[in-house]
Amino acid sequence: MQSINQLVEHPLLAEKQVTLVIKREDLLHPFISGNKYRKLKYNLLAATAENKNAILTFGGAYSNHIAATAYAAKEKGFRAIGLIRGEELENSWQTNTTLKKAFDDGMRFKFISRSDYREKESLEFIETLRNEFGEFYLVPEGGTNSLAIKGCEEIITKTDEEFDVICSSVGTGGTVSGLINASFPHQKVLGFSALKGDFLKDEIEKLVNNKRWQLRTDYHFGGYAKTSEELILFINEFKEKTGIPLDPIYTGKMIFGLFDMLKRDIFAPRTKILAIHTGGLQGIAGMNSVLKKKNLPLLHI
Repeated sequence: MQSINQLVEHPLLAEKQVTLVIKREDLLHPFISGNKYRKLKYNLLAATAENKNAILTFGGAYSNHIAATAYAAKEKGFRAIGLIRGEELENSWQTNTTLKKAFDDGMRFKFISRSDYREKESLEFIETLRNEFGEFYLVPEGGTNSLAIKGCEEIITKTDEEFDVICSSVGTGGTVSGLINASFPHQKVLGFSALKGDFLKDEIEKLVNNKRWQLRTDYHFGGYAKTSEELILFINEFKEKTGIPLDPIYTGKMIFGLFDMLKRDIFAPRTKILAIHTGGLQGIAGMNSVLKKKNLPLLHI
């Protein structure tokens, strides 16, 4: 399955003589959106090959990965188990749009403390989960593993060879690693971290086969799932001008960063940029409920 490339028409792009095309991975599937579709593809095939009948994974309250895994498991006939960060959600998850949708799609939850959640890669902790739930196929938080990277390498196709720069938001590093590995020799890959800090650089270096990339860590807006009025207004204006919706956790931050770099003339005239829309639009409803409590502008759905 292939996504479509959509040319962005915007006054700033015309002024700077830069071409921006967005690869609409968000349109790949109605419910298994963007990079989550790519990351799950080969993992679900592996689960089938191993004769597993359950998928277990990890995520937070508004996790795109949890939502996508729940639907993908239902579609492929797997039982889905979600280990959700935060015991406080156990009695209120029904009001959370992401978790409610995942539950309706068949996922069952175990809510764990943040300290226990930090043990999610511990073999001892995984063994306790097998004792509780029986055999399962484990998909890591965010879906990133070698099979996920293999899936994300398929985002780039021969028709994308014309671009000079490829951009992606970065959460766990799997998607951008696939893009780096699949990029053409003349291309540079820019990753825009949605998390505070530069620790992801070391993680990405372990997963890639070339050095034609850079991690931008200056557009995280305070860290994962953090936002601001400036970012919300930018996302709304971008949709109004281009018709393309962005999520505030990943792709919105990347496009904001790209436009800030354009204003600062970081890209030479006639540069051709391909930006990957990694989906995540399902989280907008949940984010709006948070924004409403903070008396901030709402995202236009």
